This record gives sequence, C-alpha cells and structure tokens, in this order.
Amino acid sequence: MRIGLIGGGNIGKFLLQRINIDGLLPGGKIVGIYTRNEKSAAQLAVEFDTKNYLDIPSLLQADVDLIIEAATIQVVKEFAASVLENGKDLVLSSVGALADLNFYRNLVRICQESSTKIYLPSGAIGGLDVLKAAKSIGELDSVSIITRKPPQALPGAPIDREQVMFEGFAAEAIKLFPKNINVSIILSLAGLGPDKTGVKIISDPAIKKNSHLIEATGSFGKLTLQVENDPMPNNPKTSYLAALSVLAVLKNKDSFIQCG
Repeated sequence: MRIGLIGGGNIGKFLLQRINIDGLLPGGKIVGIYTRNEKSAAQLAVEFDTKNYLDIPSLLQADVDLIIEAATIQVVKEFAASVLENGKDLVLSSVGALADLNFYRNLVRICQESSTKIYLPSGAIGGLDVLKAAKSIGELDSVSIITRKPPQALPGAPIDREQVMFEGFAAEAIKLFPKNINVSIILSLAGLGPDKTGVKIISDPAIKKNSHLIEATGSFGKLTLQVENDPMPNNPKTSYLAALSVLAVLKNKDSFIQCG
C-alpha cells in the first residue's frame, strides 16, 4: 500500500515513525507528505524516507493508493472531494468535518461514483460496535457523551474551578470546539447523527487526562462506557488512542477476517 499523508503534526509524525521506520504496516509505506510548514516538511521527508510535496493537488497526482488526513477540519472541507475524485481512498482524522450533513452526503455520492471509500478511525473512544448493531435495525433510542478535559485543553476555560463549557448536541459542539470534540462526531455517525447525539463538555482542573463517559440505550439494553485517555508520550495535547486508531484502520483495511 502506497500512502500519502496530509499533516506533519503529532499524529502524522507518529504514523511516519511507526510505518516507515518501525515497519508496523507490512507492505505499506508513506511515500509522500504535504504539510503547510515547508521547512518542517523537508525535514520530515529526509528523516522518514519519504517525498515532500509542495501542495495537496501534487500529492493527489502521485502514485498513491490512499490518503491519510491528519490536519484540520478546514483541510477536509477543501480537499476531501478531490482526494476521492482522484480515485484515492481516504482515512479521516478530523472527522468533525462530517457534522455538516450536506458535505457528508456529497462525499458519499462521490464515493459511489468513483468506487472509493472513506475510513473513520474510532479515535479516543469505544463502544461503536454496539451502537452500529442497534442502529442497523432502528432500535437505538439515545446516545450521549460527557467529556472532561483539563482547562488548558479548552479555550476560555477557568483554571481554578470546574465549569460546564457546553451542553447540547454534537452538531453545535463541533462548531464551538473544532479541535476538542471529534469524538462526538464519530459517536454520532455510528449512532443517531450529530443532531441527536447529546454532548456535555466539562473543564475540570482536578484532572490531567481527558475522559469520556458514553451512555446509550435501545432494545439491546443500556451501554455505559468510560474511557480515560493517556496523552501521546511525546506530546500531552494529543490522545494516544487517536493516533493508534488511525494505524489500526490501516492494518485492518485489507484483512480477510474483520471484527465488528
């Protein structure tokens, strides 16, 4: 598998190390990278034995089978359609872009026309298999997530007291906290949608790790799942599970036996 990577931040560097240096994706390699910082991109290309592209259209014209987006929601909005139209499968890290249902439906249409696929890593949460199972027969009644984060991770949060920063639905949460609540969108896509997935975001100075409490009800009974995320070893701002889930998608993409 020949892979193109958009983004040279924490997740991008993790994937370059694990795939190109550690060889954790047998038969796969990141052969091209684009990031806005040209100096950083040139350094990454040398360090991880890949090619630096000066813009995304050039990367899309390269001999790659799949593109990983590890950048921003804005990059997804601007270039996801082009990736698919160029016949490349797409792994999305910034899944919050799909909260826009018109945008989501347009990408589905392009996938159908171009025989391409979009892969969504589970990110920093679990329980998606239960939601998909209940949704498949229309018997999922409610889904909600309560996210607690240290104040430093939430813009405008007070540092001396706990405070509810948002309470509502995922569609609005991703607009107000685009870098903080991708988990609610992947949860909503597996379940009831961004307009029906309840979200509460709490700033808590007593914690050092992000935590997510997921609750769902339906014909299956009740799901209660709590996940406490360790940060990446070299950067406390990024969930380690989020990075690992992207690698897991790549490793399982062509498996003959798939779970869930």
